[in-house]
Amino acid sequence: MSYLNPAEFVGKMIDAGEAKVFMSTRDTLIRSYMAGAVLALAAAFAVTITVQTGSALAGALLFPVGFCMLYLLGFDLLTGVFTLVPLAWIDKRPGVTVKGVLRNWGLVFVGNFAGALTVALMMAVILTFAFTVDPNDVGQRLGEIGSSRTVGYADHGAAGMLTLFLRGVLCNWMVSTGVVAAMISTSVSGKVIGMWMPVLVFFYMGFEHSIVNMFLFPSGLMLGGEFSIVDYLVWNEIPTVVGNLVGGLTFVGLTLYATHARPGTGRTRPVRDDVELAEVAGR
Repeated sequence: MSYLNPAEFVGKMIDAGEAKVFMSTRDTLIRSYMAGAVLALAAAFAVTITVQTGSALAGALLFPVGFCMLYLLGFDLLTGVFTLVPLAWIDKRPGVTVKGVLRNWGLVFVGNFAGALTVALMMAVILTFAFTVDPNDVGQRLGEIGSSRTVGYADHGAAGMLTLFLRGVLCNWMVSTGVVAAMISTSVSGKVIGMWMPVLVFFYMGFEHSIVNMFLFPSGLMLGGEFSIVDYLVWNEIPTVVGNLVGGLTFVGLTLYATHARPGTGRTRPVRDDVELAEVAGR
């Protein structure tokens, strides 16, 4: 069968988290760098489609192609390791420590940011002919996104910060659901379909993804967005990272682990007499 039942794929989640803790620094950085770069290209692709077609839905429908590619190639996103890696520690896998979990998160963050920043610079050069002309429509849109999703939140103060955080939570609830959905199937087509649906939801709904934002906001700054690096960090990246951690670990990792890896004790069924059992059987 190409389908794994919940107990089986939750076991795979824990195994994957354990493997990532013990991965070498070199491999972790390479895989996370490529994940950040591929996802950034997908974001650039989606923004281009949205601008050229005038349809946000068209961009959202095609954005998951990047997520599928990086997953199938075995690259690592911060949003995914937020969900998977702690499960190995919670499950008391030998040698898995809090320090090991934090090491993995730190390396993946650095790798994702470097990959996304590389693509941001490349796209800024492409969209301005190496900064010799004004940005085209796509470049202007990238600048607008950066302004609306930093200063736009700041304009609402604490309410804006709460909104930003919750968008980060909902984002990784969906993205991590996509990661897990890929583990449910053992076929490429099944994995792609499983990943595509929740990632489409996150992107179309405008939820905040820390790695996508590592591309959108640096490129926006290079293309004339009216916000600062401090605006980006305080009013987007940092709260988004925290929201992504809470969303993925709480609503995906821990819930699946609690009910499938460590299920509660089942209720005792009442004893039925022979007459009642015969009546049930005859229905």
